[in-house]
Amino acid sequence: MHLMILILAVGIAWLLRALIPILSPESKFCWQKVLFLFVFPPVLLLMTALAVVSMGYQGMMFGLKASWLSYSLAIAFLLWSLGLGLYRLWQATRAIQHIRHYTKGFIQNQPTRILDTPFPYSAQIGLWNPELVISQGLLESLDDEHLQAVLAHENAHYYYRDTFWFFCLGWLRQMSFWLPQTEQLWQELLFMREVRADKKAAQQVDPLLLAESLMLVAKNIQEIPIFPNFEAICAAFNHQDNRLISRINYLIEPPDTLLIENNFLNWVLLGLAFLPLILIPLHY
Repeated sequence: MHLMILILAVGIAWLLRALIPILSPESKFCWQKVLFLFVFPPVLLLMTALAVVSMGYQGMMFGLKASWLSYSLAIAFLLWSLGLGLYRLWQATRAIQHIRHYTKGFIQNQPTRILDTPFPYSAQIGLWNPELVISQGLLESLDDEHLQAVLAHENAHYYYRDTFWFFCLGWLRQMSFWLPQTEQLWQELLFMREVRADKKAAQQVDPLLLAESLMLVAKNIQEIPIFPNFEAICAAFNHQDNRLISRINYLIEPPDTLLIENNFLNWVLLGLAFLPLILIPLHY
């Protein structure tokens, strides 16, 4: 019976990803739908495996015997997922230790790690309490007004704790790489993360200044990221893959349907992934 439950969970996860199309960012509640499609399948698999391990390999459920096979598969999946998470945490710890070697200063009264490179770069790097990292190249290429726009964008990442939440989402991405549309959904989430930060920043600075800052930085962007190993805990102002033109268009003419916030219904739907845990009392 436990094996049937595992197969059912995999089938649901696969079909959700395979059959439901990814909506455009202008669609109503696109953020909520993309987040659900990205998070629900791997969490459902995790909770199903946890339920099977909790019930053990002995006893019965609905008149069918438990087996070593289902128990072993569930254990293997949980250990593999845990291993990915621990490795990701180790990478994050190394990255945090690395940036602490940079010079610390204040830019417009904000504590900042200053990177001595001509490459224009700014990002929040860390987990729950990330640090702002700005390159000397960015300071030299932007005036005070445009720099303030960049700082407003980075402060929005800090406000939403994007580095922490996308560290967790990145873990789900790694463990569900074999499910359909994992990479497409991930790229949509990254894009909407930047759009959300732009939208928040535009409440504090002129949206045109922010758009100009994006263009100025994009002129000097390089193909090779300056921190190739920091993706897990990094929320950067600009990146070669973050659909720059679309971001600028949203700043100049934000769509009426653009809603990039979580709501109660979103959490309720994600909570359905924990339903396999209610099967535990049915095992005897």
